[in-house]
Amino acid sequence: MAVRSSMPWPLRWLAIATVLGFSAAVGMWAFEFGKDIAGLDRHAQEELQQLRREVVRLRSELDAARSVSSVADSLIITERVAQEQLQLQMRQLETENQSLRADLGFFERLLPAQTGDALDIRGLHAEPGTSGQWRWQVLVIQPGRQTPDFKGTLEISMSGTLGGQPWTLSTPVRQPVSIRRYLRQEGMIPVPAQVSVKSVTARVLQGTTVRSTQTFVL
Repeated sequence: MAVRSSMPWPLRWLAIATVLGFSAAVGMWAFEFGKDIAGLDRHAQEELQQLRREVVRLRSELDAARSVSSVADSLIITERVAQEQLQLQMRQLETENQSLRADLGFFERLLPAQTGDALDIRGLHAEPGTSGQWRWQVLVIQPGRQTPDFKGTLEISMSGTLGGQPWTLSTPVRQPVSIRRYLRQEGMIPVPAQVSVKSVTARVLQGTTVRSTQTFVL
């Protein structure tokens, strides 16, 4: 003989599910209650806050390091620019030094100085340059401390040969000059490539009167 339950199967399954759900809820409550008792949530929150503070600190240090790096890069660039400017100034000073040495040599060729009050041409020099031009330079001296300024004209002429025939610069170079104690002048004169220059002459005129003359023979 068999005994059969009078409860239908759907109700039986619903009752079983209700019991299981209740058991799970009780288990979850017991787990959470156990964590609270053990202090797990509290420690987790404290660790989380500490980690957040550590992240903020590390970000601040990173920003500071980036700022220092940027300043260092700027200083390096500034120092490089300063070095380049210093090198440029050194090259300019070397050029000026060479020019002063050339001037010193030029003036040394003028010694000993002439006595008296006559206007005098010193240190006339000429040499071939580029593109068929000749470079000339001359120094005119007016002795005497109380001598008034001289105003006149400086004239540069050239002579030589062209195709075996005598040649003279058709239009001499003329420049107005004003001389207190001395005057240094220089310039370029275009000369045909076929010309062989033999001499350069400098004259100082006051009106039509020649006050001083000098010829440089090559």
